[in-house]
Amino acid sequence: MGITRRDFLMRVGQAGGYSAAFTTMQSLGLMPMKAIEAQPIAAAAGSGTGVKIVVLGGGVGGLVTAYEAKKLGYEVTLLEARHRPGGRAWSARNSDVVEFVDGTTQKVTWSDGLYQNMGPARLPSVHGTMLGYCRELKVPLEVEINTSRSTLLQNDKINGGKPVQQRKAINDTRGQVSELLSKAIAGGALDQELSTEDRQRMIDALKIYGPLDKGGKYKGSDRSEIKRYPGAGPQTMIVDDHPLSVHELLDANFWGAELYEEAWDWQATMLQPVNGMQQISNAFAKALGPVVVYDAPVTEISKTAKGVRVGYTKGGATKFIDADYAVCAMPLTILKKIKADLDAAHRAVVDRGGSSYRGSCKIPWESRRFWETDYNIFGGLSFLSQGPSPVWYPSCNLFSDRGIIVSGYMDETVGGFDKLAMEQKFEASRASIEKLHPGHGKELEKPVFCGWKRIKWNEGSWIGGTSPADYDVITQPDGPIYFAGDHTSHIVGWQEGAALSGKRAVQMICDKVKAARLEGKHRQTVSA
Repeated sequence: MGITRRDFLMRVGQAGGYSAAFTTMQSLGLMPMKAIEAQPIAAAAGSGTGVKIVVLGGGVGGLVTAYEAKKLGYEVTLLEARHRPGGRAWSARNSDVVEFVDGTTQKVTWSDGLYQNMGPARLPSVHGTMLGYCRELKVPLEVEINTSRSTLLQNDKINGGKPVQQRKAINDTRGQVSELLSKAIAGGALDQELSTEDRQRMIDALKIYGPLDKGGKYKGSDRSEIKRYPGAGPQTMIVDDHPLSVHELLDANFWGAELYEEAWDWQATMLQPVNGMQQISNAFAKALGPVVVYDAPVTEISKTAKGVRVGYTKGGATKFIDADYAVCAMPLTILKKIKADLDAAHRAVVDRGGSSYRGSCKIPWESRRFWETDYNIFGGLSFLSQGPSPVWYPSCNLFSDRGIIVSGYMDETVGGFDKLAMEQKFEASRASIEKLHPGHGKELEKPVFCGWKRIKWNEGSWIGGTSPADYDVITQPDGPIYFAGDHTSHIVGWQEGAALSGKRAVQMICDKVKAARLEGKHRQTVSA
């Protein structure tokens, strides 16, 4: 028997939740690529009264869980191992410390007022849940400049290793492809696919899209590289008439760098909180107040006849908290190491998932803002084919004297970068700047290496992959133990996924509480 589109979407939603249904509907063309207003949890105000929830982990997933549960009247305690909220959503600044699992520490010594988002650094305009919380918590936002045609692309194989402006690479690609397609049409290669009228209309369109001259040739344009900008008096514009050839473009292999911004959740407009991504976590923590217990790493999770018991350390002493439900919002890398009373299926998923986390890293430096003054680059990313890449220019505090530039945002476990000593990492990072901006590598100061595979209480940036079977397990509770975090969503690595998972966990608990109360009333009625 066939299945209707409505039934199909309902099943997607049942299996993967809101985010899966949302993405599927977009892929089917049933919804526009726009943010969907976050829907409130379907539970009456005060419905959580008399029920205790303990939330494990104060990243975005845990903060949202605690925040939503508290609003409904639940008695909530959130245990966070660090002295701050946010988990990976961390904006490092002067006097902060990067602490690795092996005890290595780096003190951040940047000038006052400078910061770097060591974890998430973008809020896509389609992530309505996070944007909704920013409105609700009154977190001011500004534009995050995710792309700029003035940024650079570099490959040792072309142009003598000299970088090429993104506008030149993109528009020369468009021009050369347009010329080839125009020739193919004119030569009859597409006669079977296009009518006579459509062939001419396509050639006319390519002349604009390329742009091509009257003879169907691409010879460069003012969209690409300009040798001299127009000015006053006799100063006319001079356009570069030596575009990159098809062979050079193929050698350059810039395709990923040219198209990264076209991903549906990377498209403009991107946003960021004023003064750092951590402002969102700080706002949640302020709203939660004493609900959050800091410096309280969880050591044990066990099921009891009435719910759960969670052990944690605080001030050198071991303490316990009893609750009706626990929501584990810690990374699986950490949960895997904790004595947890999980059934065999959940334990197996935690063990597998905890071993699959990626090792994303960032290498930020303080510097004079030479990229703005000398290169007219205001935000965006430059890409290199070899060495630490991309280079990420700050979107905040434009036109100020100094800023933080990231030279290398990648998985450190790829290409042997993790095997390099710290100073070797910094030198490789400096070399990337030197390739893009010759002579400016020496201006870089006060480097910091934030490798999330090494960071205490994380030991990974985001889960590397989850099988459908494992996903089905970890997104369902193990008795009174529920799970949240971006790894329990289809939006891995984004705060949106973590937030949606937290709301989903609270909704499931609300449904459980409601069902238990209805059953209790039914029993009372029957016994009466």
